[in-house]
Amino acid sequence: MKGFLSLLSLVLIFSSFSAVKSASDKEILFQNITFNQALAKAKKENKMVFMNVYATWCGPCMLLKKTTFKTEAVADKFNKSFINIDVDAEKGEGIELSKRYEVQAHPLMLIISPSGKVEKRILGYKKEAQLLQEVQGYLK
Repeated sequence: MKGFLSLLSLVLIFSSFSAVKSASDKEILFQNITFNQALAKAKKENKMVFMNVYATWCGPCMLLKKTTFKTEAVADKFNKSFINIDVDAEKGEGIELSKRYEVQAHPLMLIISPSGKVEKRILGYKKEAQLLQEVQGYLK
């Protein structure tokens, strides 16, 4: 019985650590899909696409990913309201999308309708409150 209680205690301790970890790991869930798949999914789910356009050498881009995109408020709102995609402007599909949407500076965040029309351009690093204010009219 003593061994069982010890085992049960260990299980409870480890499960509490994992619960704490998952609560603090909130972040925008960027989907690993193509841009056209994102548009189709947005249309089906009656949402807009949030497209983060970045470059790996861009310090403010990487800071967004490490800070603002990992806050609970931003994660909750964006995951609920948008189809989120993360696009490297210098690789693969990102090259064409950067030309199509005239990306001239980073970081650039776009809110795009399911038809592919840019509804909002957000340029530069934004803190949590700033980003939420920028997208206020698009949140569900």
